[in-house]
Amino acid sequence: MTAIVLVHGLWADGSAWSETITELQALGHEPVAAQLPLESLDGDIAAVRRILSTLDGPVLLVGWSYGGAVITNAAVGQDHVKALSYVAAFAPDQGESVSDIARRNPGSVLPEYFRVTDDGHSYLDRAAYGEAVAADAPAERTALAAAVQKFPRLGIDGAPSGAPAWRTVPSSYLIATQDRVLPTATQRELADRMGAQTTEWNTGHGPMYAHPKDLAAYLATLAKGL
Repeated sequence: MTAIVLVHGLWADGSAWSETITELQALGHEPVAAQLPLESLDGDIAAVRRILSTLDGPVLLVGWSYGGAVITNAAVGQDHVKALSYVAAFAPDQGESVSDIARRNPGSVLPEYFRVTDDGHSYLDRAAYGEAVAADAPAERTALAAAVQKFPRLGIDGAPSGAPAWRTVPSSYLIATQDRVLPTATQRELADRMGAQTTEWNTGHGPMYAHPKDLAAYLATLAKGL
């Protein structure tokens, strides 16, 4: 069976996928979630490749938000990665950064809720986390996500991407039409540039919080036959 590797975004950790993992397991899959250090893009790429090195057989590599930039690079040269799945995710081209993409279109609420620590890391205002990331998810779920969020190093979003795996690896893109973090217009532009198979959901930036069962079914369908 195709392995499914799940890669989280900034201000999150692998537990973002907890309910999705449970649902995928119920469908017979054995998904693995990365835990990104969020100190540098290169370090996060290495963390995903470390997971890939432990897996045999075909892999569906899934990236959410910033995790899309990670899988774009981590899949390069990994022949057992047979497909990429972008979930409301950044998908940079060569030389492009996450911050470049973030500036493509207006509408993100991140500047309003972005906070900086004294030692050069960032986080999202905990009280507003759910409103920003997944307003359609249960409040208790997003409160938990806010409580366990990781603190990425400032500037991590400015690292330029290498040659993108999506140029050679079949890709799909789940567009969130109520996204308040990554504008829907940007998601559509990225998906179109990739030539990705696209699906649109009426949901916010974090469908794993709001619709984990549906997301698991979606990913299982993508993994089928790889």
